[in-house]
Amino acid sequence: MTTNEDLGSRHALAAAFQRCLAERDWVTLRTLFTEDATWTLPGDNQVSGHVEGADAVVERARLIAGFGLRFDLLHVLVSRDNMALSLHNTAERDGVVLDEYLATVCRLRDGRIASVETYLSDVPGMNAFFAQRDQP
Repeated sequence: MTTNEDLGSRHALAAAFQRCLAERDWVTLRTLFTEDATWTLPGDNQVSGHVEGADAVVERARLIAGFGLRFDLLHVLVSRDNMALSLHNTAERDGVVLDEYLATVCRLRDGRIASVETYLSDVPGMNAFFAQRDQP
């Protein structure tokens, strides 16, 4: 049985996750994850793929935020045991605009985020925005 307290704690965790991204609070963000946390993102670009470990998850968040994204939390969705964030991310870099909706599904363990899987509305747009830059 899911209690109101369970639902409230998942909403608070989701809000903390989004707040840490928006405020670039990497120390607090790290505390939200289990040591073996993972994050999987679709696409073929600098931020795509699968990373393992809480430190790697935070580094991915830092990389994404480093592109100047604005993270707008639209909804927190909860299941019996997990949560998802509905977000609208926007940014502009070198004439390339990012304007995407996404769902970030978080599986929880012991009150912390154990895995993140992100679903995107515009993978080609994400690939263009986060494209690998040519190295000199």
